[in-house]
Amino acid sequence: MGRPVRDLRISVTDRCNFRCTYCMPKEIFGKDYEFLARDQLLSFEEITRIATAFAAEGVTKIRLTGGEPLLRRGIEALVAMLAAVDGVDDLTLTTNGSLLERKAEALAEAGLSRVTVSLDSMDDTVFMAMNDVGYPVDAVLAGIDAAAEAGLTPVKVNMVVKRGVNEDSIVEVAEHFRHTGHIVRFIEFMDVGTTNGWNMASVVPAAEVVSRISEKFPLEPADPNYQGEVANRWRYVDGAGEIGVISSVTQPFCSDCTRVRLSAEGRLYTCLFAVAGTDLRAAIRNGADDAELHAIITDVWSRRTDRYSEIRSEATKRRPKIEMSYIGG
Repeated sequence: MGRPVRDLRISVTDRCNFRCTYCMPKEIFGKDYEFLARDQLLSFEEITRIATAFAAEGVTKIRLTGGEPLLRRGIEALVAMLAAVDGVDDLTLTTNGSLLERKAEALAEAGLSRVTVSLDSMDDTVFMAMNDVGYPVDAVLAGIDAAAEAGLTPVKVNMVVKRGVNEDSIVEVAEHFRHTGHIVRFIEFMDVGTTNGWNMASVVPAAEVVSRISEKFPLEPADPNYQGEVANRWRYVDGAGEIGVISSVTQPFCSDCTRVRLSAEGRLYTCLFAVAGTDLRAAIRNGADDAELHAIITDVWSRRTDRYSEIRSEATKRRPKIEMSYIGG
């Protein structure tokens, strides 16, 4: 499909201290759930080796994800290692914000470029019900402020919108971040994994999100920043900033996808909705040299035919998929 590889997303842990209902519902990821053992995770050296190989193939952007990536001990050291990889000019991290206030400065000093923070409502009752651990909005906002103070800007704020849950928070979230320089991205509720109870009736289309905001704060479309940008950009007519909408369900962007994902245990996935991945950890630990690693990577990408969001149906909804906590967002 003529899709270049430009963006590597690396999950550094499958653990998270939130139990968001659309990602790691508590009834599945409960106290008895067995997470990956430490030796099953890629080491920082293994991650850096894989990232270096991808940079040689054209990757310029790396995003660290999880689970919650700030739970990975010593994450600042990994950031410093990845910041030194030739060819990588944008090193970012997606977080729930719970540990960001204490870690933002160290992450910036290590070489992190920006952060994306998840915040699904400005209403404590709604937000705490969605993260399902009682974590308040103000604590996330404190993390965002710390990131901005450390220079990890522009901060992007991700809001997953789910019908009947938090669609009434759309305009309030947009209003809070106007004039701040931060960019809110409204994400359609997606059928990632098999445990979040996804159904089409729960999806609030991106077009409705734009319409709701534009009724109070008029918006106009903006051009993408680069090929393969996930979010469709909209800017406020009055110059108060911009928002983005990620419409994987109603307006798929598979044909322009430049992203590849590395799971916490070292499997390579070419799609967020993948059924299976390629085990790079085994290859590395079995002694694969750099040439062999490059060969595996180029073979996986050159054979890529996935376009899940373009063919989404009742049939595909029922097929097994990797959970987001392993593969990252």
